[in-house]
Amino acid sequence: MLTAQESYERDYGDRHLLHGAIARWAARKPDSAAFINHDRDQAVNWQAFDQATTGLALQLLRLGFRKGDFLAVSLPFLTGHILLEYACFKIGVIHAPLDLRLRPAEVLRSLDQIKARGFAFPGQTPAADFRELGHAARRQCGSVEHLIQFSAPAETVEGAIPFEALMADLTSAPTSEYERASAEVRPEDAAQVIFTTGSTGSPKPALLSHRNITCQNLCLGAAFGFGEQTRLLVNLPPSHVGGQAEALMTTLFWGGTAVVLETFDPARSLDAIERRRANIVGQIPAMFNYQWRLAGYSGFDLGSLELAIYGGQQVPRQFLERLSGMAPRIATGLGLTETAGFCTYTRPAASADELLGSLGRDMPLYPMSIRGPMREDGAAGEALADGEIGYVCFRGPQTFLGYVGEPEATARTISRDGFLYTGDMGFRDEHGLHFSGRAKWIIKPAGHQVFPGDVENHFCRLEDKVAACAAVGVAHPLLSEAIVAYIEKKPGVELTQAELRSHARSMASYMRPLHYVILEPGSMPLNRAAKSDYVRLSRMAHEEAARLGWVAPA
Repeated sequence: MLTAQESYERDYGDRHLLHGAIARWAARKPDSAAFINHDRDQAVNWQAFDQATTGLALQLLRLGFRKGDFLAVSLPFLTGHILLEYACFKIGVIHAPLDLRLRPAEVLRSLDQIKARGFAFPGQTPAADFRELGHAARRQCGSVEHLIQFSAPAETVEGAIPFEALMADLTSAPTSEYERASAEVRPEDAAQVIFTTGSTGSPKPALLSHRNITCQNLCLGAAFGFGEQTRLLVNLPPSHVGGQAEALMTTLFWGGTAVVLETFDPARSLDAIERRRANIVGQIPAMFNYQWRLAGYSGFDLGSLELAIYGGQQVPRQFLERLSGMAPRIATGLGLTETAGFCTYTRPAASADELLGSLGRDMPLYPMSIRGPMREDGAAGEALADGEIGYVCFRGPQTFLGYVGEPEATARTISRDGFLYTGDMGFRDEHGLHFSGRAKWIIKPAGHQVFPGDVENHFCRLEDKVAACAAVGVAHPLLSEAIVAYIEKKPGVELTQAELRSHARSMASYMRPLHYVILEPGSMPLNRAAKSDYVRLSRMAHEEAARLGWVAPA
């Protein structure tokens, strides 16, 4: 019987490279839709996808791009953006999608971090005018040689190439230079940079290989039942591993059809499910909540949905009950930028109790272990027995190549014997992985070890009044570290400190917050991935502690 690795090598050899999936399905079903841009009502079939990306790859070669160069983009999920990134993959150029919400200084910092040779950006949009950003990239980033602007030629800034011009001549046959460049691309080569969200510090450029991503595509699709009939809604940001490797690329790997929104909008997302008959949707919890709050939500026909996948954070039972009403099967798992996406998976037929208790199981192709802390010599800590809380680790082909230009950060994340330390704490048992919290945010009041998630889950059980909870630690003169709980209340309800303290009495005394901050609806600080922003909350807690006289003002 073949091992998982042997099956990947033998049965999926034509899809080890990201663009291998395009060639495969272009040969088997050239006229079927590979992806649909819902906003513009554009369908791109497999044959056109293959031909256009080869033509664009030729254009990039003519501009001087070569294997290992970085092409950064500040673009939504435009049709041309998808074509451009797969053109990069075909010749070994590394695609680096940047968050559209970054401030100009953050974009320039990102370009410098990866020494981008090219930068693609829009012109004037309803959200912002990106033309000055193009000027700034040319002036301030010495590595940037080429600007590609996605706007009409008349609006293109000086020195930039209109994307329309690159698309105007895609009829040339592949040259010997293209054939050589394409032949040099290997599965272990870098394909894409995804910047981490910065929930535990400044965003870092995580470098993912073709093999990292296609292994994730295989495992995710196998776990959740992807196939040629899959029609998945892609409405996560293109700068996020969820939008890229998980949603778009997994759908294409399995020969399905990606239904793409250029940017997230709750009503347009539901319209896309209805009109395109999408059967899988994958979103973070906040996106589902935005959709459910729409006044016209019940009027959308979502009968085509077979599976709803959520990820990114723990959710209460109430959320799962609502999600079960949206699709007959629901699922989740642990997903990380550094593992090219999902690395544990719940059963698609799992009950709410299962989903509340576990993040699912790993795959044989990418095994998980719970380990002690990394040793001083860089080797992984000892493997822990089932039921013991430790560091959640993985070892195998989904582990990213490292952080670009940050060898020390890479060494803190990947042990010298190849174990990826995710930064999460948890334990495993017969039901799979149980999450305990982020290692960085463990709170130690009076020497006890408290996982913020345990505190947060306790207060989120007040479902009628509490919308969200985030717990952080702050220095305290007696306890060394005290717990501060930020509680966001639901609209239209009253919530008092006394109620919270009363509810806390059923917790162990050392787990009880010493101080509570009650937030108005919608005011919980969130990072760009719509998760609680613990960096900002920690700063707020320090200010609160200074006000209370626990610590000196910063």
